[in-house]
Amino acid sequence: MSIRTIGTLDSGAAVETIALAAGDLRAEVVTLGARLNDLRLAGTPWPLVLGAATLGGMTGPMRWFGAVVGPVANRLRGAHVEIAGRVHALDANDGDACLHGGHAGTAARLWQIADTAPDRATLTLTLEEGACGLPGRRELRISYRIKPPATLVVRLWATTDAPTLLNPALHPYWNLDGTPDTGGHRLRIAADHVLPTDAAHLPTGEIRPVAGPWDLRALRAVADLPPLDHNFCLAPSPRPLTEVAELRGAHGVCLRIATTAPGLQVHDAREMDTAPWPGLTGTPYGPRAGLALEPQMWPDAPGRAGFPAIDCAAGGQWAQESRYRLVREEV
Repeated sequence: MSIRTIGTLDSGAAVETIALAAGDLRAEVVTLGARLNDLRLAGTPWPLVLGAATLGGMTGPMRWFGAVVGPVANRLRGAHVEIAGRVHALDANDGDACLHGGHAGTAARLWQIADTAPDRATLTLTLEEGACGLPGRRELRISYRIKPPATLVVRLWATTDAPTLLNPALHPYWNLDGTPDTGGHRLRIAADHVLPTDAAHLPTGEIRPVAGPWDLRALRAVADLPPLDHNFCLAPSPRPLTEVAELRGAHGVCLRIATTAPGLQVHDAREMDTAPWPGLTGTPYGPRAGLALEPQMWPDAPGRAGFPAIDCAAGGQWAQESRYRLVREEV
């Protein structure tokens, strides 16, 4: 384990990266957004996640890449919510919606290193009352641990001293082939339902059985899928750790995801363009350079019938665990 400074924010605060390794995996975690900025598997010469080569990329077009987004991940319609009878105005940073907590969400904040070891790191963040437009003093914590031979275990926790909303999520983009796009991948998701969206990428409220192009219960070629920025409904509420997804590259690298979360947001990044900022490959990322697989609660949940609630009472605790297991197989 090593820690080094990679730059400073406009405030003068130093941004650090933590290098972790165990078994066949190496990872780099950056304190800005507590982001997973790099992940490598022994015998594979390319990174498996999209990451920024510079701090400028992390504060620019790659601000979500690998970061903890929140305090409420995904979109909230109208950028306002009612909590305990009071309406709270949020940052409308995606049309009329609030996306990933707004411009000053958890991805844009500097997390503190609480604990490190060669194979693990824990980072913390305090959101004071009113931060990101929401009530409560919220204490967030994330731990990354590499479990040999090649599993990344990610645990998220949060507490609040007042009624609030909580749905932080890790937002990695995966590319298991080191290619310019993920068209050669195959994807499987153990979900019987999906949330259709409107033109603003917000759920319509319908919980639709998967059918035809939306049925990913068996491996499907990513190149053949419709445009994706959708939540796949894994369960009606959080549950014990369950394998929910499989992503296979064309060159033998396979990712299997297990999570306690009831939803998996899938984004195919068809409009991605990070120019002029380079990624880990040394060049900017273009359309479909990575596939985001984000375990989380369902988007735009407040007031939605049948959606898992994201309310957290005063003194309440929120927790989520996800495991990302990587293997190399013969092709």
